Amino acid sequence: MQANRRSGTKPEIALRSALHRLGYRYRKDLRLDLGLMKVRPDIVFTARKVAVFVDGCFWHVCPEHGRQPTTNEWYWTPKLRRNVERDRAADVALAEAGWQVIRLWEHETLENAVTAVTSVLRDGSEHVSDHMGSMGS
Repeated sequence: MQANRRSGTKPEIALRSALHRLGYRYRKDLRLDLGLMKVRPDIVFTARKVAVFVDGCFWHVCPEHGRQPTTNEWYWTPKLRRNVERDRAADVALAEAGWQVIRLWEHETLENAVTAVTSVLRDGSEHVSDHMGSMGS
């Protein structure tokens, strides 16, 4: 399990790169302290209070691609259930703190993932072009 990354997965890197190319600026893997709960979204737009998670199909029990383990199920089944419960608790804690949560599955196309994020951020202050009008002219 040491080889499994918590952050910096290929789908997450692809999404971050695409958002950066579009001019969006963000923090990655930033810990948010929400009272008793600490949450680490994959991508964080602090000024807009938007938290983006790119969830792995196995680890977060994707309804399409998640599968129940057949070996050591006594270990994996409760662990995966706790992951899902922690995800829901993080969503609630973030929402109560005024954050918008975007959860994406790793199997989603890059185009759909970018559209999901940019539609929430459309008028956000993290976008470079929002600041360009006041510069240079």
